[in-house]
Amino acid sequence: MSRLYDTHCHLDFQAFDDDREQVLENAKEVGLGRFMVPGVSAEQWPRLQQLVEQFASWRFALGLHPWFIEKHSLNQIDELEQALDKPKERLLAVGEIGLDATCENSELQRKLFIEQLKLARQYRLPAIIHHRKTLETTHPLVKQHGPDSGVIHAFSGSYEQAMKFVDCGYKLGVGGVITYTRAKKTREAIAKVPVSALVLETDSPDMPVCGYQGQRNEPARIAKVLDVLVELRDMSKESLSDTLWQNSCELFSDVPSASSGHVSG
Repeated sequence: MSRLYDTHCHLDFQAFDDDREQVLENAKEVGLGRFMVPGVSAEQWPRLQQLVEQFASWRFALGLHPWFIEKHSLNQIDELEQALDKPKERLLAVGEIGLDATCENSELQRKLFIEQLKLARQYRLPAIIHHRKTLETTHPLVKQHGPDSGVIHAFSGSYEQAMKFVDCGYKLGVGGVITYTRAKKTREAIAKVPVSALVLETDSPDMPVCGYQGQRNEPARIAKVLDVLVELRDMSKESLSDTLWQNSCELFSDVPSASSGHVSG
């Protein structure tokens, strides 16, 4: 069975409180061995870290997501720095951070984004970057302030936009978007960029794949994203899966185990 890594899922969210272990079991059945769970607000970080301790297959990141801008302040940058200064096992990135044109307070968003990029660079951690209608404004900030590696979460854009980030050493998060045939521009970009720049993700419980609209997304659906990516890249599933696994481990400096690469829990 393929080794798969969901590089972006919010398994700590309340949407999974009733059946989290079953969701993980479902994921295991399709070959998922590791999960990156990004932080979204300072008030959520403690709960996230408690859950990480329960599940050996989880890795995590800490960040201030623009969707929760009303909960954020610049003082929380100090909290983030304190957390990064006391490294914890499996804390492998800064995120989820970024800019969102549909959220309020764009000036605070920008300040928080820049400061978090600087911390990621300072601590030599990859950044997990959210964007919504902001790819063109995100790129120069990443180039000026960001670390040497990271991932553009839920990439949705053109080949030219994709390559700007790839040239900076960043990966592109490939999720449910490519399962919709109407996402022509993004599908064409994902088919054309270097395969070394791609990682899989689900953004569970959000961003459902085609055919599951209106339902809670979960990591097991990554298998459907992989099937579409196999078609777009014209590669064997085994070869593509191996490459994506290595890309993901490289992104987070998450050393694969000596055997199957799977981690229980």
